[in-house]
Amino acid sequence: MTFFDVQHIAFSILGYNVSYIELIGTVFGLISVYYASRANVLTWPTGIFNEIALFVLFFQVQLYADMLLQVFFLVVTIFGWYNWRHTTETLPVTRMTRNMTGIHAVVLFAGTVIMGVTIQQFHRWMPGYFPLPATYPFADSFVMMASILATFLLAKKRVETWVLWIVVDIVSIVLYLIKEIYFLSLEYIIFLGLATFGLLQWRKQLKYA
Repeated sequence: MTFFDVQHIAFSILGYNVSYIELIGTVFGLISVYYASRANVLTWPTGIFNEIALFVLFFQVQLYADMLLQVFFLVVTIFGWYNWRHTTETLPVTRMTRNMTGIHAVVLFAGTVIMGVTIQQFHRWMPGYFPLPATYPFADSFVMMASILATFLLAKKRVETWVLWIVVDIVSIVLYLIKEIYFLSLEYIIFLGLATFGLLQWRKQLKYA
């Protein structure tokens, strides 16, 4: 058993065994979000620790779409860290048009189906790397696709980004509870609160813009 094995337990709480890899991913995720809320550059390096830990964790619990999502986040994090500037022109908060909303909905649906069908075959195509079949491939793929779209909407300062993050957080909470990743599920409950707060704050900015 290695340090990064999901069975390597750091501590137990209320009968639930928290592995070191889940603990690392959860703690650094919360730290990264905290620094992001403070517009602090440390959000990037702490985010990298979070993404690497979750990549390892999701691989071990067969949530392969969530695993691949961490690769996307890692690329965005490295890019963001490199391109961070002392000051940037502030974008106004805006809404998506009806056409944009429709396009995003189609991309979300199609991407979820295509990715879900694809990751169902990982254990057949690459049994050496993925010895076990994916679990809940379509819910997992929905989280992946919705998170990617929400990240782009966040960069564009579209208020709908928080609606997507709220949905992602709710689905993630349920999915991780089912997979018995309870500590990570708790983190997403906190993220849900932050996303709800973000939606309310951005709506105020939209109202007074």
